[in-house]
Formats: sequence, structure tokens, C-alpha cells
Amino acid sequence: MKTQPAAKRTKAFTRVELYVVIGVIAVLAAALLLPALAAAKRKTSRLDCVNNLHEIGTAFKVWEGDNGEKYPMHFALTNSKTMRLIGSGNAYVLWQTMSNELSTPKVLHCPADTNGIAATNFVIGFSDENISYFFSLEASDAYPQMILDGDDNLAVKGVRVKPGILNLPTTNSLTWTKERHCHVGNISMVDGSVQQTTIGSLNSAVIAATNGAPVTTYGWVIP
Repeated sequence: MKTQPAAKRTKAFTRVELYVVIGVIAVLAAALLLPALAAAKRKTSRLDCVNNLHEIGTAFKVWEGDNGEKYPMHFALTNSKTMRLIGSGNAYVLWQTMSNELSTPKVLHCPADTNGIAATNFVIGFSDENISYFFSLEASDAYPQMILDGDDNLAVKGVRVKPGILNLPTTNSLTWTKERHCHVGNISMVDGSVQQTTIGSLNSAVIAATNGAPVTTYGWVIP
């Protein structure tokens, strides 16, 4: 009597092999998802930054309406002590004058700015480290397309600008640094609009804003 050959056993995964497969799948999934998550995070922080600038622009308008249709930096220009502080990179003194109009000092800090931290109040410990935005000394309602403020991570001819007063360059030499929004940035105009700009559109905005405007040796105050 012939015996039937035993059926071939199908080799099953061992527990270790199963863990390896799951690990490989997890690594591949992460490799695909992480860039998308990073891009989504950048987009969210940039939108938060735009909202900050909208709030700051509204605060400027309210302050102006309560102070003879003048922006606070116009009063600062007449105060030599304040001007020295601003010229030394202490931009926070201007924002302190607008503390009643700003809802919170947190709007002065871009979520993508890893070089500083958001402040909890305008008094204790408040400094330029809590500020992510420059402001223009010469913004005026007479020139609605002048730049009022914007992200301060700027470079001129590849060199990161230092705290203090940045004289507006006459050539297309302004750039956004890679930090924060990856070579793009946000600027707020006197008319209340906020523009998300590339390096090219930033320089175009500067040229358009300064054409016919009373630009002197002053420019933007970098915190």
C-alpha cells in the first residue's frame, strides 16, 4: 500500500519577520508623510503670520485715529531719546506705545520665528526678542502703497540685516532668508492689505512704495 506524500507546509512569518515588515512600512509611510506635514505646518504658520500683520495694521489705524492722524513712529521721530533707542535696535519701544491698541504682544511674534519667543505682556521682560516684524519710519496715509511693516528676516546682498535702521536699497538687493517661510515673506501696506511676497515681488513692492514718496535717510527699523 502506497502512502500519500505529506502536503508541503507553507512557511509562515515569524514574529521577528513580521515586526521587520511593519517597521519598513512605517518608515516608508513616514518618508511620504513627513514632507507633506512639514509643508502643511509652514502654510499654517505663514497664515498665522498674515493674521498677525492684519491685527497690527488695525492697531496702527486705531492709534492713528486717536492721535491726530499720525502714526506712532512720527511721534517717535520727534523724541530724541526714543529715536536713539530705536536706532540702536530697540524697536520694542514703539510697540509699547501701541500696547492699548494691540490685543496681545503675541501678535508681534511669528510662529515660525525660532530665534525669538512670544511675550506675555508689554512690560516685564518685553524686548526685541519678542518681535518678528520690522516697521517703516515713514509710512503715511498719503501713500497707501507704502510698506508699513513685515517679516524682519531680511538680507541685503546675501547678508542678514542687523538690528537698527535699514536704509531702503535702491537696487533689487533685498531678499528673504530661508528661515521662517523659506525665501518668501509677508509685508503689510498702509492701505491695510497684507501681501505674501517672493524675493522678486518684495523688491517690486519696495520700488513701487518709494516712487514719489518722501524717502529720506531713514527706512525700516529691524528689531
